Amino acid sequence: MSSIPKTEQSSSSQGFRKTGEQAISQTPLHPRRRSRRIMVGPVPVGGGAPISVQSMTNTVTADINATLQQIAELAAAGCDIVRVAVPSQDDADALPIIAKKSPIPVIADIHFQSKYVFQAIDAGCAAVRVNPGNIRKFDQVGPEICKAATDAGISLRIGVNAGSLDKDIYARYGGPTPEALVASALKEAHMFEDVGFHDFKISVKHHDPVTTVQTYRLLASKGDWPLHLGVTEAGPSWQGTIKSCLAFGALLAEGIGDTIRVSLSAPPVEEVKVGCKILEYLGLRQRHFDIISCPSCGRAQVDVIELAKEVTEGLKDITAPIRVAVMGCIVNGPGEAREADLGVASGNGKGQIIIKGKVVQTVPEDQIVPTLLERAKEIAAQMDAKAAAEGETLPEAGPMVVPVTGRAS
Repeated sequence: MSSIPKTEQSSSSQGFRKTGEQAISQTPLHPRRRSRRIMVGPVPVGGGAPISVQSMTNTVTADINATLQQIAELAAAGCDIVRVAVPSQDDADALPIIAKKSPIPVIADIHFQSKYVFQAIDAGCAAVRVNPGNIRKFDQVGPEICKAATDAGISLRIGVNAGSLDKDIYARYGGPTPEALVASALKEAHMFEDVGFHDFKISVKHHDPVTTVQTYRLLASKGDWPLHLGVTEAGPSWQGTIKSCLAFGALLAEGIGDTIRVSLSAPPVEEVKVGCKILEYLGLRQRHFDIISCPSCGRAQVDVIELAKEVTEGLKDITAPIRVAVMGCIVNGPGEAREADLGVASGNGKGQIIIKGKVVQTVPEDQIVPTLLERAKEIAAQMDAKAAAEGETLPEAGPMVVPVTGRAS
């Protein structure tokens, strides 16, 4: 069982922002599943590499400026890998410029027309996503795709979706069951491997989180392919976030999953924010700004909802791992604030500002937010300065890497 590819492609000439180290990342909850490693540009996927966050642009890919602008926004939010749709010839023609100028690796998303796969490879895309269930005559063109990818030194993703399952497999299993989705993935994986191609990852997406978990568990038991996690067509932001958290939380807590995409009916940047936070809260990515705030209740003596909203908005660009507690009464407020880097315990028209467990200032209610923001930015600057003095760099967005003795295989 392999772990590190024979060659790891260098993309420095394309100016990629390197995300994650060529190291091993572990969750505190469970050992990572052993998978082989592939590369998507400079980003390692599988083999214990830090779990990467993906999203997909919703621009018309042929609109190069709009697409590159959105990719830049996604990269700034913490996206490691981006996918662009290629449904037309105009989109395929735009790929060389997009792949060259993108700050993060670009995956071309191809359906139906296999000719676009070859164009994407020639354009310099870091990887290509193909859905064998809807690529015409895939059994014939698949080996040619593998050869082209091998010659270019890029990886592929087999994308199996409940909505585009092979008709024969659908009929055999009576629908998009976990067994059906895995059977489809295995069929295509073996076809790739039969022609000597191994640099691919697999996704087996379903809209139902329980089915998604069952499917990935089953697939994970069948081989060492790196797995891309996703709940497809997850829905609007609030619903899709819940579905993704349930499925990803269950799988990542078991060590299953090497790269993720949160699929939301929302702006792509929101997908990245949710994905990054899922990894942060599972201990799989460097923690950035985090807010602790109590729920609204009859004990609250201030508008906690509005306070938390204003503090979150005011500190949204902070990258230092500062934890801020916004508490609305004296029951849990002082204790929770003591556990944070900075906090406020509010009541009786005022707020006690607490730093590292000590009350340092008492301010009127209308001064709580500006005071918290000022103090938080001071603490964040101190964290940045300390990291710089110690020769460290607080990461812009990459996954948290925890060295582990030995190597994944």
